[in-house]
Amino acid sequence: MKEAKDNPEDARRTRIIEGARSVFLAYGYSRATMDDIARAVEISRPAIYLLFRNKADIFRAVTRAMLEQSHQAAREALQEDLRLGERLFEALDRGLFRLFRLIEESPHGEELVDVNHNIASDLVADWRTSMVAGFADAIREEAGSRGVRLEDNALSAEALAEMLFDILEGLKAHGLCGTQAAQSARQFITLIELALAPR
Repeated sequence: MKEAKDNPEDARRTRIIEGARSVFLAYGYSRATMDDIARAVEISRPAIYLLFRNKADIFRAVTRAMLEQSHQAAREALQEDLRLGERLFEALDRGLFRLFRLIEESPHGEELVDVNHNIASDLVADWRTSMVAGFADAIREEAGSRGVRLEDNALSAEALAEMLFDILEGLKAHGLCGTQAAQSARQFITLIELALAPR
């Protein structure tokens, strides 16, 4: 697959996505216009319409790009040479809490989250599935290296990873995305470590 820089259309598409991200964070979704995006990217509106159907299409592309970056950052953290608990937390920080902070810093963060649920919920669902799978793999590998059978305690790597993300999703639903989410994540990761302690 060619890099975006080698393909002018891909490079233009990437520029539009990056510019639109800044526009959505600055103005919110409802106030942002195609003209705003065109000005930010210094590309004409007709040129944008050659690559995207409408504002919603651009928003989905922005969401997809952000989630892909998030997933890649988390995957890299999970492969680092650290204790499991540190790797899990670092993966959450790079892959999730940074997104939380970005949204929280926008005066339109709440609106963007709502729009995301309406326009890009399928992308978020796929991202969560991939993130949970990555965390489950890390937990399963650690259990194997420690000779621990989670099944003996009616647990599984998948269940622990799902519970971790369920907790964070619940906190986010209550507007607790910052320090509270990080503290709760650390506490649950401690429980995961305890579940993996050799008997």
